[in-house]
Amino acid sequence: MARSTSKMPADHFENVAQYYGEFRPKYPLRLFETIVKEAPSRQHCWDCATGSGQAAVALAEMFESVTATDASTSQLENSEAHDRVVYRVAPAESSGLRAESVDLITVAQALHWFPLDAFFQECQRVLKPGGILAIWSYGLLTTNEEKLDQLIQHYFSKIVGPYWPPERSLVDECYRSVRLPFDELDIGELKENPLAIKEEWSLVQMKGYLRSWSASGYYLKALGKDPLENISEKLDTAWGVQSEYRTINWTLTLRLAKKP
Repeated sequence: MARSTSKMPADHFENVAQYYGEFRPKYPLRLFETIVKEAPSRQHCWDCATGSGQAAVALAEMFESVTATDASTSQLENSEAHDRVVYRVAPAESSGLRAESVDLITVAQALHWFPLDAFFQECQRVLKPGGILAIWSYGLLTTNEEKLDQLIQHYFSKIVGPYWPPERSLVDECYRSVRLPFDELDIGELKENPLAIKEEWSLVQMKGYLRSWSASGYYLKALGKDPLENISEKLDTAWGVQSEYRTINWTLTLRLAKKP
């Protein structure tokens, strides 16, 4: 894996990168199939703000090469290796890629961290004619247990709520207020059959995921203690049998735009 360094913006996951790499949910294959069929070819994909590489590794099964960049060194230190993925520390607005060299740009749950005008200029520069920009997001998880959902909502809004960076509000609105730099594609099939993430998780995985949030990291940095301590016992009780696996769901929102 190739890596290079330069002056980077704030690292929102510096304190939780180890949890992010291990406990973030996996994206469904259908998401990537929906995106990739719109790309002009399958030569080169840029996964921007790759995190620990969940999307990049999936895309590497469909593209000849994937460049995966992130502003966070700590995130890339926890990335998943793949023969067709090159990881590089770089901000969204300065990828270091050649002009018109990319068929597809993907941004998974990260657009809210970017300087949008500068990033969209970079998209214009590096995308081939007919290339695709794909952005997606997912909101707060739900389970099949109302008490669990209420407890997680309390953790999200009340315990770590004050520590969410303000940019996070764009995720809550599914990026609807963001105007993409190219004509947006109408993905008709998703209106009747929306995308979703579904996992079967243990209590350990749930706790790891909650600790992976940027707000959890900022709480830890500010107060010097694990924010999950506030709900850990209640979470154990609401979960029930500790060894049981529960179904966890997230609704996915995908937007695609095509460069002329």
